[in-house]
Amino acid sequence: MGRVAEEQEATVVVPAHVLARDLDGELVLLNLDSEQYFGLDPVGTRMWVALTESPSVEAALDRLQAEYDVAPERLRADLDALLADLIRDGLVQRAPG
Repeated sequence: MGRVAEEQEATVVVPAHVLARDLDGELVLLNLDSEQYFGLDPVGTRMWVALTESPSVEAALDRLQAEYDVAPERLRADLDALLADLIRDGLVQRAPG
C-alpha cells in the first residue's frame, strides 16, 4: 500500500495526555505534557469530531463533505491543514487503519 493510501486509511487517536471539552459548540483542548491550551471554532470542532470518531481520515472527509457545501479540494486542504496542526501540537496521533 502506498503512503497516500496509508494516510487516508489511518485512524486519528487522541493521546491520554490531551483533555478536550466542548464549551458552547467550541472545543478547548489542553495538552497536559506541554501545558498549552488550544481552541477550535465551531468548524474546527466539527472537523475534530469527524476525525476522532471516524474509522479513517478518508471516512472523516466523506462525512464532512456530506455536511458542508464546499469544494472537495478545499475541504481536503482545510482538513489536512488542521490535522497537521493537531499532530504538530501533540493533540492527536495517527494510527494505522
